[in-house]
Amino acid sequence: QVQLVESGGGLVQAGDSLRLSCAASGRTFSTYAMGWFRRAPGKEREFVAAINWSGRTTYYPDSVKGRFTISRDNSKNTVYLQMNSLKPEDTAAYYCAAARTRALAYSAADFGSWGQGTQVTVSS
Repeated sequence: QVQLVESGGGLVQAGDSLRLSCAASGRTFSTYAMGWFRRAPGKEREFVAAINWSGRTTYYPDSVKGRFTISRDNSKNTVYLQMNSLKPEDTAAYYCAAARTRALAYSAADFGSWGQGTQVTVSS
């Protein structure tokens, strides 16, 4: 089992940047891929970014591509989500998740451990 703790959320204005962090413990960090998801009030959970075990492969949906960057530091057991050019529609609770395997994953069903979430609010 993997324990995940997110941090870095907050209230920002449109156009600002934020960097979220997710610290992992439990299983050896380099043995699983990681992802970020978000959920806005009244909406379905949405995939935001994914990274494989080594950090060499990433994947984003069109809604954040070019604005968000996922990265990981296996020496620090931490995954990051750099969010630039934030928009009000990016407002949501953001969750990091640990995949069941090393390979890149982006379906929620492929992730076995989830953090408690960190709130990001973007004002217009």
